[in-house]
Amino acid sequence: MNEDRSSRGQPPKNWFDKLLAAFTAEPKNRQELVDFLKDASERQLIDYEALTVIEGALQLTDMQVGDVMIPRSHMVVVGINQHPRDFLPTLIESAHSRFPVIGETADEVLGILLAKDLLPLIIDHQAMENFDIRQVIRQATFVPEYKRLYSMLREFRETHNHMAIVVDEYGGTAGLVTIEDVLEQIVGDIEDEHDVEEEADIRAADQGTYLVKALTPIDDFNEFFKMNFSDEEFDTLGGIVMQKFGHLPRRGETVVLDGLEFAVINADNRRIRLLQVRQLSQDEIAALPDED
Repeated sequence: MNEDRSSRGQPPKNWFDKLLAAFTAEPKNRQELVDFLKDASERQLIDYEALTVIEGALQLTDMQVGDVMIPRSHMVVVGINQHPRDFLPTLIESAHSRFPVIGETADEVLGILLAKDLLPLIIDHQAMENFDIRQVIRQATFVPEYKRLYSMLREFRETHNHMAIVVDEYGGTAGLVTIEDVLEQIVGDIEDEHDVEEEADIRAADQGTYLVKALTPIDDFNEFFKMNFSDEEFDTLGGIVMQKFGHLPRRGETVVLDGLEFAVINADNRRIRLLQVRQLSQDEIAALPDED
């Protein structure tokens, strides 16, 4: 006689059977579903990585493009009338693969330049001299800040575009979003062009600013910037900055601590990853509103 596996106390044959077995009652809402999944993870019915991906995918429905975009102030752009000799060093340093091409201001985005279209210029001096950016730029896609991320991901997949220009309610450029920005909300951190080298927690940027990893130990930050941030409550700079914000900030948000301005350069829906740090002038500090 064939004996049922469950009657012998043997576990189901695969993880999916285990997961189904965990759902003794149908969840009535998303939170109950997440609680079921967390409980299943704690009992090792599904692994933690799978739980993280599922949670990220569920959160995607509540997020908008504006939550993950690279703000306008941090966009690397090319002017329509610039010669390659003028913009190539900046493009190479950024290590990006796509760049908005603008007219007089960043509000006038004329198209997208792909880095691969510049490769012939490296080996052909004549091509460099005769280069006409208008002949190689691709059509730009424009999306509103309030566009849902799941809708943005679907559009990226259907159009095969990897970048879109984000516009605000007045039609001005608010920033840009890439397919990587959206995918990071599901799978977490992806090493990209905004990440600092693994060995460098702090490095100089430009115009008196520094790029600092949020995981930089507080002692290292204090030593470099000659500060006295306490390490009693937090071990890393990100913890102190997060406490000051009072919420998980999105890219482009800034906060001031002891005369230093911290701008969020890279973050996902779980943590801050990269900050831009700038010493404020005495005039800027004097102009700050008094805190209660």
